[in-house]
Amino acid sequence: MSFQLWLLYCATVFVVSATPGPNMLHILQRSVTLGLGRSLPAMLGCMTGLLLLMAASVMGLTALLLALPGAFDLLRYVGTAYLVWLGIKAWRAPIEAAGDEDLSAPFAALSPLAVFRGGFLIAISNPKALLFVAAFLPQFIDPARPRGPQFAILVASFAVIETLWYFTYALGGRGLSRWLQRPAAQRAFNRVTGTVFVGFGALLLRSHRA
Repeated sequence: MSFQLWLLYCATVFVVSATPGPNMLHILQRSVTLGLGRSLPAMLGCMTGLLLLMAASVMGLTALLLALPGAFDLLRYVGTAYLVWLGIKAWRAPIEAAGDEDLSAPFAALSPLAVFRGGFLIAISNPKALLFVAAFLPQFIDPARPRGPQFAILVASFAVIETLWYFTYALGGRGLSRWLQRPAAQRAFNRVTGTVFVGFGALLLRSHRA
């Protein structure tokens, strides 16, 4: 892979990663409710899930899923159900009384492992990521050179860029939390977040194998 092709890949990933999706919305929500420090396990969970999907796609899982009747659809239904459940949970999230300064209080019982698990499940439950990786990564591979090192470079570059956007969204969430001190604002944020999660689920349900 040439340096110019790698730069094109990085520019493309930068734009794609910036696009709001379930992962970014989840991290934004966690940073609002838990704070930047306690949302780090959510970022790690999302990244772990994405890297596993990328590794699985590279090893041929995408082709296997498309070859097995109903396998991709089953994963799509599971992913849809999880996103809808998150939407309902966000919609019904507790509202802090006016004057409370700690929005993380209702979520204080969440352990780092639970926060990690939530991020991981968000990332791993989207089978479209497998198809995206299968169609996207090979475009930047030089078949005349060893593929292993090239895939490693692409995956590492993706991880760095994606993590950069995680922190960007998380920092935005911390700024948003100051506005969310009012119960009415919290309620509106929960309703919007819940609706968007359900919307992502509906889009996933309507997706077709390509």
